[in-house]
Amino acid sequence: MNDFRSVDGRRDHTLRKAGGAVEKRRIVLLGATGYTGRRVLRELLARGEKPTLIGRNRTKMLTLADSYETELSVAEVDVTSMADLSRLLEPNDVVVSTVGPFMQLGTATVTAAALAGAHYFDSTGEGTFARRVLLELDSVAAARGATLVPAFGYDYVPGNLAGALALTRAGERARHVEIGYFVTRSGHGDELLYRSTLRDAYTLSTGGTRQTLVGAAAEDGFAYRPPRPGVPSRLVDERAAKRVRTFRYAGVKRAAMTVPGSEHLGLPEIFPQLESVEVGLGWLGRWTRPVQIAATLQAPLLRSAKVRAAVTRLSGRLPGAQREPDSDGRSLVIAVARDDSGRHLARTALTGPDPYEMTGSLLAWGAVRAAAQDAVLKPGVHGPVAAFGLETLRLGAAEAGVHEVDEASARRR
Repeated sequence: MNDFRSVDGRRDHTLRKAGGAVEKRRIVLLGATGYTGRRVLRELLARGEKPTLIGRNRTKMLTLADSYETELSVAEVDVTSMADLSRLLEPNDVVVSTVGPFMQLGTATVTAAALAGAHYFDSTGEGTFARRVLLELDSVAAARGATLVPAFGYDYVPGNLAGALALTRAGERARHVEIGYFVTRSGHGDELLYRSTLRDAYTLSTGGTRQTLVGAAAEDGFAYRPPRPGVPSRLVDERAAKRVRTFRYAGVKRAAMTVPGSEHLGLPEIFPQLESVEVGLGWLGRWTRPVQIAATLQAPLLRSAKVRAAVTRLSGRLPGAQREPDSDGRSLVIAVARDDSGRHLARTALTGPDPYEMTGSLLAWGAVRAAAQDAVLKPGVHGPVAAFGLETLRLGAAEAGVHEVDEASARRR
């Protein structure tokens, strides 16, 4: 079933020094023919890498490789088949997956990577998938020497980075952190003052993203909540959009609905004093509160597996499912650190390119970094800060166009 093509007809695994020491890992890309996958491939090629492409359609993958006028190894496999992937993946691999929805299609890939001892990154925005990876595969990955970092894109690298920067500046007094994800537009005045609308949420996202968001909202979520008497801070089951948080930056108020993110998993690992972590999605602008109320009202219906499946299917058939996002989108992520009384200690804001360009660049950077001869990653399942270290991640994010902005300067514009 596997069909490889490379310049010399051999499977292009890692380069090795005399004695068998690993010099460089092979990068394996799943989903290269999709919208996000094409961006990852473009970024990898720009960095001089030649990843092995894995997917179900050999013809599409070869056509894509030819469009870049480059020879790439190709493997035609069922990406939901543990048997196929286990035969393909090896300890020296760095696996990058953009094949979603991940709760439906991603389990085999990450499990096969963990069992093989390979490093793994993906583009999921599904916090429930990241939680599943942590709960089910952390010990397996640690034992095999694999490092698994789910949600290594717009979801949720900038939030982890912004949160870690704010908490570092806040110091030991920090007990709570709130993180909000927003979209803005270039060419519409000062983008830091731009407040997104319901239309932006539609025109700046793909049909696949909207389907994933609807599917994630229909699934059980989680949160990292403050302690109760006799119960320490912990992950608790909590549906998406249960709460609305308000973020103030540069004189502008923005609302965000709570969602399960990898920040709930990754930041307490680095900052054990944390008592709560809030992650909010603020793409809907003034429609945030009405949509949150609607989500609350329909929550009882979504307890039915049949209803959840029907809603997810319907979301994939909405008008515009095949249109590409507008090209003027930008990203804004805000993090606020607070003390045990809720008082503000520090605020960090990051801006960057649109979510898809950011995801492609971050995944390519992470894969290249993990594949390097001198790469040292902590085995197990980790958030991006724990996997790479705060300063290294900050520099990598900067390469992807993600930069911190100063609120005082923004107010003066």
